[in-house]
Amino acid sequence: MDKNNIIGITLIFMLFFAWSYLNSPGAEEIAEEKRVQDSIAYEQHKLDSLALLGTSPVATTETIEPDSVKQARLAGSYGSFAASAAGTESLYTLENDLVKLEFSNKGGRIVKAELKKYNKLYNDENGVEQSKLVELLNDPKNKFEYILPTNTGTISTQNLFFDATVVDSTITFRANAGAGYFEQKYTLGSGGYKIDYSITTNGLENTLNTSSGAVKLNWNTYLDKIEKNTYYERIYSSVYYKPTDDDSNYCTCTSDDEEELKERVKWISQSNQFFNTSIVADHSFNSGRVATVMIDDEESEDLKKIETELMVPLGGANPNTFSMRMYVGPNEFNRLAAFDTSLEDVIPYGWSFFGTINRWIIRPLFNFLSTFIGSAGIVILVLTFLVKLALYPLTYKMLHSQSKMAALKPRIADMKEKFGDDAQKAQMETMKMYREYGVNPLGGCFPIFLQMPIWFALYRFFPASIDFRQEGFLWATDLSSYDAFIHLGFALPFNMGSHISLFTVLWAITTLIYTYYNSKHMDMSANPAMKYMQYLMPVMFLGFFNSYASGLTCYLLFSNIFNIAQTVITKNFIINQDKLEKELVAYQKKPKKKKSGFQAKLESALKEQQKIKEQKEKDLKSKKKK
Repeated sequence: MDKNNIIGITLIFMLFFAWSYLNSPGAEEIAEEKRVQDSIAYEQHKLDSLALLGTSPVATTETIEPDSVKQARLAGSYGSFAASAAGTESLYTLENDLVKLEFSNKGGRIVKAELKKYNKLYNDENGVEQSKLVELLNDPKNKFEYILPTNTGTISTQNLFFDATVVDSTITFRANAGAGYFEQKYTLGSGGYKIDYSITTNGLENTLNTSSGAVKLNWNTYLDKIEKNTYYERIYSSVYYKPTDDDSNYCTCTSDDEEELKERVKWISQSNQFFNTSIVADHSFNSGRVATVMIDDEESEDLKKIETELMVPLGGANPNTFSMRMYVGPNEFNRLAAFDTSLEDVIPYGWSFFGTINRWIIRPLFNFLSTFIGSAGIVILVLTFLVKLALYPLTYKMLHSQSKMAALKPRIADMKEKFGDDAQKAQMETMKMYREYGVNPLGGCFPIFLQMPIWFALYRFFPASIDFRQEGFLWATDLSSYDAFIHLGFALPFNMGSHISLFTVLWAITTLIYTYYNSKHMDMSANPAMKYMQYLMPVMFLGFFNSYASGLTCYLLFSNIFNIAQTVITKNFIINQDKLEKELVAYQKKPKKKKSGFQAKLESALKEQQKIKEQKEKDLKSKKKK
């Protein structure tokens, strides 16, 4: 080893000893280390003692952090809001005769809304049906937070502990930030579900970075399963929104969906089938984003996840207040319409012509009848009777036309026998006979087509109207859902459920009876498939209606009963068959018979088909001769 190596090793050892000396603990540090070790040993001794006694201590992962270190850490993360970043969660309530709201000072938000007039039915562990009040916004996974852009980074208000002040029906949450604060204020009115709500920033001009002119509200809600028919509840639940200068709209109900709202927004509503939580701006939000996320797990208590982002404008004034109104309650049309912002559009009556029928014809008529009749089922019966009564003049024309066709049936049979297998020729002559005797073969179709808009409207009305929710009639316990007369114990395919709906079965049976009676005098030889199709349709719809709102199948059953009664009474007691025969003969003797536009087109089409057929027969004969 040469001289240079010896000097190098010596210097390394000297540096090592110097580093050890400088970093060796002092007397105070040695004492503190001993105290910590003694504490650890003491805690371990307690754990060993508990183990010997057979007692399990409560596990904790919380580490003891000196206050000075904790304050420094919070100041680094929350800046001026550091004092509000630590605290203890406390709950507060506001209530009236309809709703009880529970608030948390952590985030200054609603954590549960209990609706006093509405119940949720569920089965306990023994399969026995139980009832409890409907609760909204009570999922711990929910978020309702403002993302504050501060000079030290973004802060979520859901992580802040607000100071709460309750005065009468108003609760104020304030998160202090040095000389300024962020405030949320809720005022619950009496006798309703409306909440006056506002946020205020004051003295935060040096804390908040307001270059964007807005603060983002991040509102995520897991919609709970409230109704027994979760399949249709999922279909009728979504997020609705209304641009300030446009009609209201919504995300799709049957799959994941997302909408960017680049224009100004008046309100957002997160809606179940019969309940909703809405925020309505006094002016408007700058923009937003809404999304629905499907939860298809049948074992989950959640129905859907609704995601909402709203850009809440911040002005230059100090203090700056943005006022809103909230609604947490049922989809009652009049209460929602009172906002005067089309908030009632969240009720899924339909968005087309049929929705208009529901909102402004069927709903007012049902409400009017309900003021005199206490049973929703009897109201449906009376509503059916009024519809049939209003359409009876058209029904009479239909039955009169059918009676004429029945009277001509022997003549048509003789004519068809004359032409044998030439079906097209026989059909042409049948049309001539109809025209000759003044019979319109489609005269019985018009009343049916006229009723179809009512049927389509009622298809949306019954499962959307909260007036039918948990309203019983006969064996049905809830006219807004299916009437499970028989429980099968296994699920039927195509979302038919695990039950048999008696209203649906009776509707199908009466439909078959009505079809048989109504068509036994009709001539369907031209299209025999139609004869069997009309019997197949009720059987096919039997599966569709089995899990649908029993209010609709109840209406359809009553409608069939009235149809059968009208048909039997009109054909046998009102229409005089002898007089009808005289009318046919008298019409035949008239010198000129004008063709209707439809008859002329139909005869022209039949003649064209006859020409084509004759030409094909000629071509076939020519080929055979060759």
